[in-house]
Amino acid sequence: MQLRFLTPFIFLAFFTFKIQAQTTAKEVLDGAVTRLYKQLTPAQLDTISDEYILGFLSAKERQILATRYWTFEVNVPVVVSLMRDQAQKVPPFWLVKSGFKKTTMQVKNEEYTYEVWQKKFNKGAVQLGINGFDKHRPVYFISVGPQKKGDKVKIARVSPANQQFHEMKVGAFTYHDWDDLVLEEVPETLRGQILFTTIRGRAREAHLKNAFRQTLYPSQSRPDQVVLNLSGDPKTTMDVQWRTRPNVTKGQVNYWKAQTTDTLRTEASMITIEDRLLRNDRYINHFSAQLKGLQPATTYYYRVGSASGGWSEVASFKTQAATPEGFSFIWFGDTHKSPDWGAMAQKTLARHPEISFYSIIGDLVSTGLNRDEWDEFFYHSGNVLSYKPLMPIPGNHDSQDGLGAAMYQQLFSLPTNGPAQLPKERTYSFEYQNALFVMIDGTFLNHEQTAWIEKQLATSKAKWKFVMLHFPPYNFEEDYSQIRKEWGVLFDRYHVDMVMSGHVHYYMRSKPMNAEKIVESPQNGTIYTISISIPSHHKDWPTEPYAAARFQSGPVYQHIRIDGNRLVYRCLDPDGKVKDELTIEK
Repeated sequence: MQLRFLTPFIFLAFFTFKIQAQTTAKEVLDGAVTRLYKQLTPAQLDTISDEYILGFLSAKERQILATRYWTFEVNVPVVVSLMRDQAQKVPPFWLVKSGFKKTTMQVKNEEYTYEVWQKKFNKGAVQLGINGFDKHRPVYFISVGPQKKGDKVKIARVSPANQQFHEMKVGAFTYHDWDDLVLEEVPETLRGQILFTTIRGRAREAHLKNAFRQTLYPSQSRPDQVVLNLSGDPKTTMDVQWRTRPNVTKGQVNYWKAQTTDTLRTEASMITIEDRLLRNDRYINHFSAQLKGLQPATTYYYRVGSASGGWSEVASFKTQAATPEGFSFIWFGDTHKSPDWGAMAQKTLARHPEISFYSIIGDLVSTGLNRDEWDEFFYHSGNVLSYKPLMPIPGNHDSQDGLGAAMYQQLFSLPTNGPAQLPKERTYSFEYQNALFVMIDGTFLNHEQTAWIEKQLATSKAKWKFVMLHFPPYNFEEDYSQIRKEWGVLFDRYHVDMVMSGHVHYYMRSKPMNAEKIVESPQNGTIYTISISIPSHHKDWPTEPYAAARFQSGPVYQHIRIDGNRLVYRCLDPDGKVKDELTIEK
């Protein structure tokens, strides 16, 4: 998780030394993978070793991978200390050849013990190589200190550019995506140096050993994975997405009002999505179109596709009414692309055809960087997302190892009204009828997001206010005290009616909470809920004094109906049996 406020230990400086532009490590790996696909069978791809890869690459490619993975400049002569997890079986191929020498020093945190390798560098460029061809998650990190005592080191022209710096000391964290994993043992000679933090996800950048995957559901020329989203006014717009093979480059939506024969058309935009290690479906074309000028409270039928690629089955959707009326929606906890969730979701569409949309509270898949998992997610959902819009938020599995949630963002079309400083479509808000939905990407806990949340809650005139947040502020597994202190006070101040979460894989509905204390009525506090959409079990099951209802096992889903001043909340199992319920009157 990334729950922190960052204060850099040192600011970047700029000076005149310039590193000559060269081919990047990514470009080398892209080209190598392309050649591997042409020369090796799938079975052979699964057996390649470090030795084979080094022999397969050219001398120039090896040089780029040895020098273009991590680069920066220093203003004085320095010693670079490289901390390498001793559990990594094969050291980076370039480490010894480039002049690094292993010392007797060690650096430790709660999970890992690191060898310390060192090399002296003159003023100017420092160029370091890849972590290895495996996917060893605790990648190396470095610290930099002056060769001459008293020199003040300044760092400039860092690549990758989003580098962060801290002081090398006990208590410092080393991975952006795991800031509660802190150093417990640091040799005295390294303390006070500039610590370059990194992200565990960088292990994936050069991953070639045991790396190749295949999707069970490859793309076809005919459109599939049709999904609706709401990025604009739900009374007059609807967003439609789908995918095809790369050979289909154009697409459109044909749509018409119920009981009419007139056909309207909207052309779609297209992007190509790549999963480099997906050997049977590396590229897909993803189409997106927003239908505009729709009439409120109207059912439309539609299909997507093209003359060259074919057409999808006809589906339908209904726009929001322009005048106040009741509505309902369904939300799911973690789905993890599970067939159990998919079977349940398909039953919900038949059981609750009146709902306006679905929400998923993060962890839609288990590895958000792998497109084959998204293929499973869409396959198991059947066609339900082509009939009802999906309004999700990402969880830590959708945005994994600190590498962001790019594939999640590419596959959906969501509101872009979130904090300006954060990635688009991961935190956003929307209103449906008399309800405000504040959708929070909990992997960012910072001042910008806090200010944005307060603005949404303070300025909305909606009667009902909901927050969807993957990490549950109240649960027995993980103490999210920062969330309670930073955002919980806003939920209290502006009276959020319900906070919906997942992550911990059990079901819980709290008593009304205010200022971290139980209060008598929902009129005076917020209901906190947690749910899970897959089978689950907890060995430990301690009491939770704030809980009004809870149980260990999924899958379940939540159906919420709002009629003016009345809310009816129900948690149901896949067969529609009510497991928990609550009514709130305003």
